[in-house]
Amino acid sequence: MPVKTLTGNKAVAYAARLARVKVVSAYPITPQTTIVETLASMIEHGEMDAKMIRVESEHSALAAALGAASAGVRAFTATSSHGLLYMHEVVWWTAGARVPLVMAIVTRAIGPPWNIHVDHQDIWDQRDSGWLISIAESNQEVFDLTVQAFRISEDERVYLPMMVGLDGFILSHTVAPVDMPEQHEIDEWLPERKQPYVITPETQYVMGNLATDEDYYMMRYSIQAAMEAAKDVIKEVDKSFGENFGRSYGGLVERYRVEDAKYHVIVAGSWAGDAKEAVNILRDEGYPVGLLRVRFFRPWPTEDIVDVVGSSKGVITFDRSVSFGARGHLFMETISSLGPLAGKLSVRGVIAGLGGVDVPAEEFAMVIREFIDEVEREGQVYDPAYWHLPSQYRDMYPSRVEEVVR
Repeated sequence: MPVKTLTGNKAVAYAARLARVKVVSAYPITPQTTIVETLASMIEHGEMDAKMIRVESEHSALAAALGAASAGVRAFTATSSHGLLYMHEVVWWTAGARVPLVMAIVTRAIGPPWNIHVDHQDIWDQRDSGWLISIAESNQEVFDLTVQAFRISEDERVYLPMMVGLDGFILSHTVAPVDMPEQHEIDEWLPERKQPYVITPETQYVMGNLATDEDYYMMRYSIQAAMEAAKDVIKEVDKSFGENFGRSYGGLVERYRVEDAKYHVIVAGSWAGDAKEAVNILRDEGYPVGLLRVRFFRPWPTEDIVDVVGSSKGVITFDRSVSFGARGHLFMETISSLGPLAGKLSVRGVIAGLGGVDVPAEEFAMVIREFIDEVEREGQVYDPAYWHLPSQYRDMYPSRVEEVVR
């Protein structure tokens, strides 16, 4: 298989080309723009047999992709941050229509104030919409997830759209080696497109008009059932991809040094690499810690969380987002998954890295070390909303919300 040095954004574009996407709808927004620019160049130079639709807004970009997919072709679009918020209405329409579709989300902070750097507020904001939501750690995984997304989304047990998340600038604009299969290998592995219905001028189908309350209820029930079914599909696709191309990531979660761990770190996105290095540092110091990397936020990997963390002594989550008035998203989902078990563990929910604030491995290690030491010293700890700033800022800003209130 050829290896190219690609940015994360170009890895998305190459994956869409190899998946034989037929319609790309495009509207620019930093840091996503080079995805659709690369696809436009491929189409213009005859390297990709597809139609490029240039639209006037992100709302129209997803609407055009939904229309193309409803007509029976493999469609793709991409966006970021405020663009994703602008298309939020159509995000819901796409999931409700049960149309397989893939959209890349280059994660970026939401204003005001303006900030073009990474956090996960934009992509997790879509968690209730009915889309499958994944997020990658590396450029290689960005490529692999994008290819896999078409097979997952188009599986007859699923028939839901899927988002592939990649962190703005950290992955989107950073170059790394990406191992890509040949076109014929992807053709053999990725089946021809399937979807539950096709709308053409000749068909009698419509989607989106009024339904009875009971029909609406049952359609929402079907989305939840498809989400549950998607868990098995994701694992099967990950396994099949590994057998064919040599890379498997663990399905909904990646487990890192968890076998004999008594404490567990839960994290998602590109900074998982720094968190893994922190685990290595702490292991060398004698701390029995492991890491779970969440690859799919929807469907949420409840069973995987319980399987690993259920016997844990303490769990610490790192969120690059916050549900204001509540907690970090990974923290809330983790505690919800554990149910009664949560009351038997020590837990700390850390909010960090918002707006692109860097959290290097040493900072991860320090926060995890302090948590474990506190548990060992004082017994059970419950700290759901710890806001972490890197050491150089600690004299300038308070680390706990209570201090701001006072």
